Amino acid sequence: MKLGQVLGKVWATVKDPHLEGINLAIMQPIDEHQKPLGSPIIAANVINAREKDLVFWVGSAEACTPFADHLIPSDATIVGYVDRIDI
Repeated sequence: MKLGQVLGKVWATVKDPHLEGINLAIMQPIDEHQKPLGSPIIAANVINAREKDLVFWVGSAEACTPFADHLIPSDATIVGYVDRIDI
């Protein structure tokens, strides 16, 4: 799992049928010091995280695991909130 911060929502009038009913978010991957890692990405947002929320997310094949009944065309899925980071 990786850390990220939600920057906002994605609004789409037309999207892949497998993404119907799934919220999409703009998310900035971050390190443990909350510094940006690369560019923001679009992620499936199954927990309805809001702007500025710290989250953890999964990528690659694991991005489909929260969707037991079907595969979705996504490389990133937000799967939980980060309450705090202790270093």
